[in-house]
Amino acid sequence: SENSLHSFVSIGNICRSPIAEAVFRKLVTDEKVEHKWMTDSAAVSDWNVGRSPDSRALSCLRNHGIETAHKARQVTKEDFQTFDYILCMDESNLRDLNRKSNQVKDCKAKIELLGSYDPQKQLIIEDPYYGNEKDFETVYEQCVRCCKAFLEKSH
Repeated sequence: SENSLHSFVSIGNICRSPIAEAVFRKLVTDEKVEHKWMTDSAAVSDWNVGRSPDSRALSCLRNHGIETAHKARQVTKEDFQTFDYILCMDESNLRDLNRKSNQVKDCKAKIELLGSYDPQKQLIIEDPYYGNEKDFETVYEQCVRCCKAFLEKSH
């Protein structure tokens, strides 16, 4: 079967999307299907390009036994042409991505809210940047639920 290419997008790519990317990567590794997925994360904006994830995001992942070496990058035109899925965190991401994808000739990516897969119907994954550890934990739990459901659906 064709390998699915798969990207997570958030505004700055230092809090939510690296968590989603790391969670998904661990899931597919645990299920021994990592060869079927190319997982990445990116930002809508270019504010943090090259930066490591927020230290609170890293410690949240570490508490769950997950490491990541991700460096923030911005969404490119190629992403829309290469990835099968681009999953984002909130409505403003969705708006920006849809606008960008309209400028790409052969966009094949399905652009969706990651939260649309949440069995608990929490559609939006709020940015924890101005929050505290508990908010990062909430993002982590949402990502786990959504990624599991997404993986089951897209098998």
